[in-house]
Amino acid sequence: MTAPTIQSPASPKAAGDAPKRAVKAKAHWRTRLRRDWPLLLMAAPMMLLVWGFWWIPVLGNVVAFQDYKPYTGGIFGSRLVGFTHFQMLFSDPEFMRALVNTLAITAFQLVFYFPVPIMLALLMHSLASARLRSMLQSVVYLPYFFSWVLVIAIFQQMLGGAGLLSQVLRANGFEGVDWMTDPDTFILLVTSQAIWKEAGFGAIIFLAALAAIDPNQYEAAAVDGAGRWRRLWHITLPGIRPVIVLLLILRLGDALNVGFEQFFLQRSAVGSQASEVFDTFVYYSGIRTGDFDYGAAAGLFKGVVGLVLILAANKAAHMLGERGVYSKS
Repeated sequence: MTAPTIQSPASPKAAGDAPKRAVKAKAHWRTRLRRDWPLLLMAAPMMLLVWGFWWIPVLGNVVAFQDYKPYTGGIFGSRLVGFTHFQMLFSDPEFMRALVNTLAITAFQLVFYFPVPIMLALLMHSLASARLRSMLQSVVYLPYFFSWVLVIAIFQQMLGGAGLLSQVLRANGFEGVDWMTDPDTFILLVTSQAIWKEAGFGAIIFLAALAAIDPNQYEAAAVDGAGRWRRLWHITLPGIRPVIVLLLILRLGDALNVGFEQFFLQRSAVGSQASEVFDTFVYYSGIRTGDFDYGAAAGLFKGVVGLVLILAANKAAHMLGERGVYSKS
């Protein structure tokens, strides 16, 4: 014979938990608003700019699926044509050439340009003299603030057919060179221009990461007999590895964006066969000809590819134990 089971009534405290949690969350939201309203007010102009110039214009990508008539129909009056423009893109030899050139330049710069800011930051970080380090930082940062027009003009004066290098070679009985108009060396030219202009500024992020490494680790490694190279390999590089992975992911997401102005200014010198990249293709095939729907389709393709590359690279970073651009909480 079993004893009867006595069920206690539901606790009034448990029954009232949900309303209390809702009131607490509401109060917490109001508390944070009272605490952070100056910061929110400061961020409001930037958020308006982001919404006005980034998020709202994204809605205009609908023209990639329309027979867009800007002067008669507009977005709401143009006829939908589905994926017709994308089919035209993949059957266009100019588009395929621009795509191949862009990917080739991106892959080349990932190998030969991406490590340069890291090595430059390591070099400046290892300098013992603070005055020499400050002077070197000022020198390597300065080209970043030059426009691409000025940068290309400087390279023209140095490496052009009538440039300084050619004049020195001719004065010593050799034939002059004109690397500014040589399609075969164009990929080397644009990479060297990017390194000279942007590597110094890119080293700032790695210098900040190096400054966050605990100096006691270097002292302990030196006491244990580790040399300079071992300290670099086992302390410095692991210390900045998360930053390297983060910037590498962002660079992969920006793979189809190698720069418009740099290639646009040198297109006439080397020809479209070598200098046609994705951004110049969108300009010449979409904007300049008035085929805005065709250009929008190319731009949308570029954005989707960049998103896929970022997600794939971020997933690979998670598999390797790194945080990446974002991670699930």
